[in-house]
Amino acid sequence: MQPFISDYLNNLQDLHREILSTVEELPPTALDWTPPGSDYNSLNVLIVHLTGAERYWLGDVVAGEASGRDREAEFQVQGLSPDELRNRLDESLVYAHRVLEKLTLPDLETSRISPRNGREITVAWALAHTLKHTALHVGHIQITRQLWDQQNVRS
Repeated sequence: MQPFISDYLNNLQDLHREILSTVEELPPTALDWTPPGSDYNSLNVLIVHLTGAERYWLGDVVAGEASGRDREAEFQVQGLSPDELRNRLDESLVYAHRVLEKLTLPDLETSRISPRNGREITVAWALAHTLKHTALHVGHIQITRQLWDQQNVRS
């Protein structure tokens, strides 16, 4: 495996570990909780959405393997357990490894068409976007956890 791909996968794995460490030991109610008076997403929604997005960008776009993703349904999810969330994150990493281990450095320059909007992008762009998107939601997950903790300290 190319060092770039190995480093990429290590970064993605680190982000997943950060998610897991942020949500571990939370009660199930915390996973569906959203801050009052806001349009924020729950931890369940954030994790399901980011794994759905990873699958889309790495699978549908980079590998050309249709996922049948229902993006809107990702924002309606409720009631997942910590184990179900861990499994989603683990499955996403396994899939990422399977797709990316086949890539070479010249592949990064090849063009792909996004099935969602028909936009032409490179494989490198799709990979960078995937990592950026996941990292953004890791921050959302961390902030939601902090707000949950603050609410429960005051209660």
